[in-house]
Amino acid sequence: MTICPSINRRASHGGSSPSRNSAYYSKGRLKAAPTYNAMVRIRLAKDGDADAIAAIYRPVVEGTAISFETIAPDGAEMSRRLAETMTDYPWLVCERDGQVAGYAYATQHRVRAAYQWSVDTSVYIADAHKRSGVGRGLYQSLFAILAAQGFFNAFAGIALPNPASVALHEATGFEKLGVYKNVGFKLGEWRDVGWWQLALQQTQVPTSAPLALAVVQGQSAWDLLLARGERVVRARAMEHA
Repeated sequence: MTICPSINRRASHGGSSPSRNSAYYSKGRLKAAPTYNAMVRIRLAKDGDADAIAAIYRPVVEGTAISFETIAPDGAEMSRRLAETMTDYPWLVCERDGQVAGYAYATQHRVRAAYQWSVDTSVYIADAHKRSGVGRGLYQSLFAILAAQGFFNAFAGIALPNPASVALHEATGFEKLGVYKNVGFKLGEWRDVGWWQLALQQTQVPTSAPLALAVVQGQSAWDLLLARGERVVRARAMEHA
């Protein structure tokens, strides 16, 4: 289930990042078989990715209840969402041989100030790249960046039933919290949404607001945070080589 961005801007914080006691900071069916020796790159999304992102998301909106949106956003709307989100939260894409194979992003969990150390996350994969490690890889990089920013908890809302999404989230460490019964109506039926939670780092008293994305991007560890997920995708590809 996708949560559309609704963002409060955060002030940038200078200086070095605080120490993180976190594992993430410290360390459907295929329609076509992916190329397992493909070049893999996980990076921040940019405006030029908007059409590819919209193309991945469109069938989810138009043909399933996975997303509670009912009108698929076009490239222009995706471009707007990217710009709105990425001051504060990461939006990543995974490229295979230069083509966008999937994307993942974080958004504000709730508006009120006490929620500022929590985020909601979503991941979407192109049909041709499902079950190829792209989703898990994107999430590993996303979680590493979020922990480095100083976020503590990630939440994921999954429209049920969706066994593939449940399996992915639980494989990456999410734990189920509960279910909102009959919370949405789409495609002629009332839909339940389950909620899952992941601890991004050990709970402690926060010493500051989460860092703006640009601050973490400017740190020396940035490339290593992105590479965390690339290793996952390459390892999965080797299993199929």
